[in-house]
Parts: sequence; C-alpha cells; structure tokens
Amino acid sequence: MFTSQGPTLRELAVQALSSTEHGYDLLAPKFDHTPFRTPGRFLTATADALRPLGPFDAGLDVCCGTGAGVGTLLPLCRDRVTGVDFSAGMLAAAARAVPAPRPHGPAVDWVRADARALPFTAAFDLAVSFGAFGHFLPAERPALFGGVHRALRPGGLFVFPIGAPQPFRSPWYWALLGFDGVMRVRNALWRPPFVMYYRTFALGGVREDLTGAGFDVRTQPLEEFGRRPDGSPHWRLVVARKV
Repeated sequence: MFTSQGPTLRELAVQALSSTEHGYDLLAPKFDHTPFRTPGRFLTATADALRPLGPFDAGLDVCCGTGAGVGTLLPLCRDRVTGVDFSAGMLAAAARAVPAPRPHGPAVDWVRADARALPFTAAFDLAVSFGAFGHFLPAERPALFGGVHRALRPGGLFVFPIGAPQPFRSPWYWALLGFDGVMRVRNALWRPPFVMYYRTFALGGVREDLTGAGFDVRTQPLEEFGRRPDGSPHWRLVVARKV
C-alpha cells in the first residue's frame, strides 16, 4: 500500500492486531514510506518557530519514531539531542536514518523507554514531540506530561503542533470519528490493545493537563497552514514552559 516500498495490506493488518509496541517494531523498516510519518512542513514550521526562542543546549524528541524530530533538533541544539521511544524497531530505523553528527555538532543518542516513565531528570532545555499523542489515553497524559516536566531544566520548553478540530461537515470529521470507533471496538474485542486515536487530544484538556504538570502554557498560530473561516488557525504550536 501507499508506495511500492511501503507495507502491504497484510503487513498493516498484522500490525493492527499486535500490541502498540510490537506493531511499531513490525512497521519500522517501512514506516517512512507511509503517510504516518510527520510531514516535513510541520517539522520546518516548528523549527522556524523555535529558532528565536533558543539557543538550546540539549534537546529531547519524545516518541521519536524513525528520528524525523531528532533531525529537526540537530541544528537547534549545541551539545546533544536524544530520541526516546519504546519501540526497539523504530529506534533502530532512526539510528540508520539520522545522519552522523558533524565533528563539532551535537551528540546524538537513542534511549528505549516508555514515555509515561521517562528516565531523565533536569537533563534538557527543550523537548518536542510529533504525531505521537494519539497513542496515549487521556488518563495517561498526566504521567506523560509529568515525565517531560521532570526531564526539563527550569525554564525548559515542551513544544508540539496541535490541530484544530475538524468541522462537523468535513469528511475528515467523519473519517476520524469512524477510525476511532473501529479502534475502540478492536480494543474491546482483541488483546493486546493497539492504542491509536485521533480525537482524544483536544487543546482544552491538553492545556489543563500541562498546567497541572507544572507548565506555563501558551500557543502561537502556525500561519503556514492557514486559517479556518472563523479566523482561527488550522494549526497551533503549543509552547509549554517549565515553571
């Protein structure tokens, strides 16, 4: 499916019937040939917004997948960049995909860990995440955000893009609603669960959970993606500062 180098329908079906971790282990070698990889324009827009907020010494990509976010952080960080993910397969693919550091550039390291229990304390100035939040149920967000808060130094930033909800009349509204419904049925009937939902990460609840974890939360529009008929942006950048 998707491209000649992408996963087959059978491979996607096997992944969907696996656990979240094992599913991504299976998908990792072909992940970058699917639409699930974060589009480059989101990475570029985030980097452009972060540049004036730096410089940064150490950066963390939470749920780094195949390393696209790590590659984005490399020009922004002076000392080191760390990618963390719970899938060994994704980390192996990331290590192959991300170019080796320049002689005087930041070091790169890869850590296998559950994002709900990050093994870092006051180690980073900046944390980012791209396209991974659908893998966490709302009840898991306090642990996720609390771990990122702990991993940051005082004043450190946790930054990620977030989209506006789809309007009721949009075909995407119904497509995402249908996908989440299928996943709920699948997880009710089949074990182990595969957690992936598109409509569980609304800005209001996310802001509340970030504030509860100890962040000062602000947003800024990503104008590259335009605005909706009511004038609100299609996409915003959440900029949460550790206080």
